[in-house]
Amino acid sequence: MNEYNQPKLQDDSVIVSVLNAITDRHLRRGFPKCFNRIKKLGYKWNHKRVYRVYCELKLNLRIKRKQRIPPRSPERLSAHPINKVNVGQWIL
Repeated sequence: MNEYNQPKLQDDSVIVSVLNAITDRHLRRGFPKCFNRIKKLGYKWNHKRVYRVYCELKLNLRIKRKQRIPPRSPERLSAHPINKVNVGQWIL
């Protein structure tokens, strides 16, 4: 027999059931809100452990970024006739 201690496998079934109960009501709720709800319910689990189970259940959501407006090209602005000023007209 091995003289070293064997690690105990953690039972995550309670975490799975709590996460499923939270996400059944609020499907689009992300991990921080789910974890805060778990803390408010009185559980003392580590956030890394809960996030591992959260990802195993495929609950992690894709982050939707804001669509950015493409930058204006400077050559288009300078070619416009309104932006051209005749310097000779401003002499008094």
